[in-house]
Amino acid sequence: MKREFLQNLKVGESALSKEVIDAIMAENGKDIEAARQLGNTWEEKYNHAVQAHQQELTALRFQSALDAAVREHGGRNTKAIAALLDMEAIQASEDLSGALKSALEEVKKEHDYLFTVQTPPLFARGTGAQTGEIDQRSATLAGALREKYERK
Repeated sequence: MKREFLQNLKVGESALSKEVIDAIMAENGKDIEAARQLGNTWEEKYNHAVQAHQQELTALRFQSALDAAVREHGGRNTKAIAALLDMEAIQASEDLSGALKSALEEVKKEHDYLFTVQTPPLFARGTGAQTGEIDQRSATLAGALREKYERK
């Protein structure tokens, strides 16, 4: 409300006195200040919520990058491997994927039991052709019997 509005306002034939106008303006100022305080409170809550959300989002991105890196290196248990990593140094690094890779390589050297090892399948002698070629005559039962009886 503007002071000019109250100065032009008339009650009956007389204008409002200066004391009455000052009292009305003071009360109006209290209402405006209360509304400003409420707006500032909500603005602080909003800024705090945005900051908390950004922290959660950063933590989620880091955790997903860690999970992917552990999976890529053949880790068996992400929590166990993460306990052995220096998380603060990794998070402070400029190159997150590079830092994760080098840290996981170090852990893999020291604690290889936490990672799966790619071993070739076992080979038992006498099971199948060793050269990769299959003798067509012995591919069926009849062919195998013919081969057996032709040798004698």
